[in-house]
Amino acid sequence: MDHQHSFLRPQFLGGGLAAMIVAGCLAATALLAPSAPRSALANDTPTASSKSEGNTTVAETSESKQAVATLAGGCFWCTEAVFERMAGVDDVVSGYIGGRVPNPTYQAVCTGLTGHAEAVQIHYDPQVTTFEELLEVFFATHDPTTLNRQGADVGTQYRSAIFFHDDQQKAIAEAYIEQLNASPPFKRRKIVTTLEPLSEFYVAEEYHQDYFRRNPAAGYCQAVVRPKVMKFQRAFKDKLKQD
Repeated sequence: MDHQHSFLRPQFLGGGLAAMIVAGCLAATALLAPSAPRSALANDTPTASSKSEGNTTVAETSESKQAVATLAGGCFWCTEAVFERMAGVDDVVSGYIGGRVPNPTYQAVCTGLTGHAEAVQIHYDPQVTTFEELLEVFFATHDPTTLNRQGADVGTQYRSAIFFHDDQQKAIAEAYIEQLNASPPFKRRKIVTTLEPLSEFYVAEEYHQDYFRRNPAAGYCQAVVRPKVMKFQRAFKDKLKQD
């Protein structure tokens, strides 16, 4: 089965074809990712350092002066692709967080029964960009008013959520959401983004990492991911990485 087409999001296609794609996705996933992801409970002062091939923990060196934000805004292919292009962001890792089942696999998370959200951990330089700026991009590049849904992607795994690492991140997020809710675009449709304390983050299977960069011609990437990336590039020209 062709890799790019086998991982079209089933919800995007609808009907009987969706069921066929689900079966294809799960079969291909079983072949590509025989082992479950390992966890990476990130914090702002880790002592280990690695982003390695496939299902391994991601941390940062104590000398890197990096900070970490964990955000869920629907499909992690979309969120990852946006933040990878943001100045000050050193690394973006796709994974699963906020669920009840240890070591979840992609096919398990796709059922919506594990409680996990598809999320990204953003490793960034606070001297270049701030948590507030990450939130600005986050809320501008997904719909925070639809509960457990982003477009045709439906389920708790696609919920809008901020997994705060400390009280400061929580306070900043609360204040930012309050500010947005008071603004005209959100007065009639309030933000439903949840604030959840950081829990164990399981790095997704290797084929999910840098998915848009590796599969730009895939149907879902062209129809869903690319428009979000283009929106970010138009709206945040001052925040783009320089070539």
